[in-house]
Amino acid sequence: MITVDSTNPETQLYRPVKRFLEQLGFTVKGEVGGCDLVGIRDDDRVMIIGELKLQFNLELLLQGVDRASACDEVWLAVRTASSRRDRTADPRVRKLCRLLGFGLLGVTAAGKVDPLVGPGPWRPRRDAKRRSKLMDEHRRRKGDPVAGGMTRTPIKTAYRQKALACAEALMDKPGRPRDLKSMMPDAPKILLHNVYGWFERTERGVYALTDEGRMALDRSRGDTAGRSDARANQAFMSRGAGAANQRRPSFDPEAL
Repeated sequence: MITVDSTNPETQLYRPVKRFLEQLGFTVKGEVGGCDLVGIRDDDRVMIIGELKLQFNLELLLQGVDRASACDEVWLAVRTASSRRDRTADPRVRKLCRLLGFGLLGVTAAGKVDPLVGPGPWRPRRDAKRRSKLMDEHRRRKGDPVAGGMTRTPIKTAYRQKALACAEALMDKPGRPRDLKSMMPDAPKILLHNVYGWFERTERGVYALTDEGRMALDRSRGDTAGRSDARANQAFMSRGAGAANQRRPSFDPEAL
């Protein structure tokens, strides 16, 4: 299930926009690399970035301009209304989106999505490094655990999911990295770098879960997506994952 922040109305746009883009053949996931949503299609050959806002404004346009170099198409989605304050009804707004090459979606209060402008052919210079990071995070993230537009809760990145898997393995008793490595190749690095402060070394080569780690695991189990987190963590443990990123003290290791 998808975690939706009830205090942030923008996340209410995520589900209908996700369904619309999935009908176009995209696999859509929310909050990837600072983008409200990222969709991938045709065996990773086509990638889109979507941004969600309740109203069409300058900040939404600036976000689209910033994302354009990292993807093939930018889609902007806004809430539509019958009042005069609905900027999407202004033909100048649609013309501006066409000039920038952005797609524009209107989302009604009932969740209906109207494609107002299709993405155009204008293409900025590609940012290959950023595109690669977004593509990698999308591939490595298990499922779609968080709705696009969320701002007040930790984003469950692929690295965080792997750290939660290690926490799950140490929930009942301390363990050695070598014991976890057979199921999670990245476990030694995750325990050593201890980015979130969830693990502590009780003796040489033995790690236990801290109180903070237990609380993080409880929160993961308790949110609306949490009931599938344990299964997702076990899936990570069984299939393993790529090498963990180096520690970055002030933010998530896989954040852009």
